[in-house]
Amino acid sequence: VQLQASGGGLVQAGGSLRLSCAASGRTFSSTAWLRQAPGEDRDFVAAIRWSGGSVYYTYYADSVKGRFTISRDNAKNTMYLQMNNLKPEDTAVYYCAAGSPTVAGSRSSADYAYWGQGTQVTVSS
Repeated sequence: VQLQASGGGLVQAGGSLRLSCAASGRTFSSTAWLRQAPGEDRDFVAAIRWSGGSVYYTYYADSVKGRFTISRDNAKNTMYLQMNNLKPEDTAVYYCAAGSPTVAGSRSSADYAYWGQGTQVTVSS
């Protein structure tokens, strides 16, 4: 099982980026994005739970609600994070993660068993 994150980069405040996380080896129903700034804990950003068919549930940290959108394409086994109106405080390494169906929407990094390698997002002021 592998998770491959991509799409990070350097952007000015107010700009946008879209992160991707491609999974191989299996399909997960519970996936999430978390981020870690230097010297900080790994924090929850957003999660998405697929309940079958076209039914999805999404969860967001208060700090990104209204600016970030999490989505997934099951045909491509890929999860996305569209980030708009980026702020300097969004600067961090962003990790995609996956876990069992029971962790759906969990905000705790300890609940996710599989992790991507991380992609750096830097927002300049």
